[in-house]
Amino acid sequence: MMTPMMTSQLTINMLMRHAEKVHGNTEIVSVTADNPRHRQTYREAFRRVRRLANVLKALGLEQQDTVATLAWNDYRHFEIYYAVSCSGMICHTINPRLFPEQIEYIVNHARDQWVFVDATMVKLLEPLQDKLPEVKGFVVLSDEAHMPETSLRNVHCYEALLAEASEEFEFPEFDENTPSALCYTSGTTGNPKGVLYTHRSTILHCYASVAPDVFGLSVRDTTMPIVPMFHVNGWAVVYSAPMVGAKLVMPGPKMGDGETLCQLINEEKVTASAGVPTVWLALLDYLKASGKKVDSLERLTVGGAACPFSIIQTFRDRYQVRVQQGWGMTELNPLGTYNGNFSPEVEALPQAEQDQLLVSQGRPVFGIELKIVDEDNNELPWDGKSSGAVKARGPWVVGDYYRYDGQTLDDDGWFETGDVACFDERGYMHITDRLKDVIKSGGEWISSIELENCAVDHPDVAEAAVVGIPHPKWTERPLLLVVLNDGASLTEAEMLAWFDGKVAKWWVPGACVFVDSLPHTATGKLSKKDIRAEYKDFAWPQE
Repeated sequence: MMTPMMTSQLTINMLMRHAEKVHGNTEIVSVTADNPRHRQTYREAFRRVRRLANVLKALGLEQQDTVATLAWNDYRHFEIYYAVSCSGMICHTINPRLFPEQIEYIVNHARDQWVFVDATMVKLLEPLQDKLPEVKGFVVLSDEAHMPETSLRNVHCYEALLAEASEEFEFPEFDENTPSALCYTSGTTGNPKGVLYTHRSTILHCYASVAPDVFGLSVRDTTMPIVPMFHVNGWAVVYSAPMVGAKLVMPGPKMGDGETLCQLINEEKVTASAGVPTVWLALLDYLKASGKKVDSLERLTVGGAACPFSIIQTFRDRYQVRVQQGWGMTELNPLGTYNGNFSPEVEALPQAEQDQLLVSQGRPVFGIELKIVDEDNNELPWDGKSSGAVKARGPWVVGDYYRYDGQTLDDDGWFETGDVACFDERGYMHITDRLKDVIKSGGEWISSIELENCAVDHPDVAEAAVVGIPHPKWTERPLLLVVLNDGASLTEAEMLAWFDGKVAKWWVPGACVFVDSLPHTATGKLSKKDIRAEYKDFAWPQE
């Protein structure tokens, strides 16, 4: 039967054409190593995208070739996103915080042909270049005046290449299921795995993310994505902002600097931003020390790790900013759930109950199906009590890892996320742990995440981690590691007493160790694997 509707392909090319024609005057503001406040419009950006597409062709790149980036959030990285994907190639964003051995592995595994690298990251690649046999050359994201001295072979200056290229370029048409981007997991166990996004998955993800009860971006917004563009497409904000015409502010290498973030928010009138909890702690610390405010800022999206209620409460009560949590992962493009606007039913609840929901991961967005299962793969009810392994499926969920020999999905076609959670009757997701991090003590499960959230709510605690350590009597007991705020002083007894009345008595950690810092993965998450390895022989106090 013939379809009565057109079958236009959902591609990033379509998004680019729309943004250039409809939102061409909207600004992109960037902080870069060679310019503290670069400005251009979407129209100007896409002209440069066409120049870059001609450069890619001149470099010998063809459709389905993979092009790597090591870069911050700025206008040049934005241009690479569009020029590469819209030319039918694959944009492979690399996390520069990975170990050199991991970078070497994923560049070779992805079969990257060229690497576009920020001037501040050139030294990272120099010792690796001879171990990257398929890489034909490097392009440094700089103008000629700021090109660094480098031993990289076949190296070019980005701006010099663009200056010689034409603005005329006819982008190819292709199927919406064509791969557009590649991102690797952080590889906490084994080698990192590649997730290959398509044009279709990216566009559908954008449609979902701009919905009013999710990011809620509109033409009236100025958004500042602090989540790195090398991590899961920067949560797709560099696609969703042009889709709706939101002004885009890119903090470049200053994404963790509270003073710069405050200046950008106030001077560019930022209304919405997105980043991991540590970023917002840095901003709060600067606001507290300086006495400044962020009057234009309306809402923040937090992801990548559970957000302590203290952050949510401080932004809400002191700065009138809403903090909204999201949950997802590289394999979900990354959006899975979002804790956006409350329904009238929830708004009628007592404030304490609303606050409990604020620290949840929110509800599944349309397009993502989630379920929880027990150890025998039996589906569990959403009753606010049953807790199980979270599985997902949907049009922007990974179907198979890139060039991977193992099994990605279960026999029923669901992806096991590795998280443990319960859902309440309203559909709110409450992550209780990662499968590999859950603690089983005396036959009962203990949530390390809930203990960590409780610990960091203490006013003297900067960061906390909880891991299960072997115990002679209870099989495992939770060990608490704490980083104190500067100038703070706590005893172990005082710290453990903080849990009284907040969690079940048998949940209270068996001991507390104060440390100067905690190990993190390349994506900024606590590295529980390293902590467990360091404290595997911990001597428990006599009971």
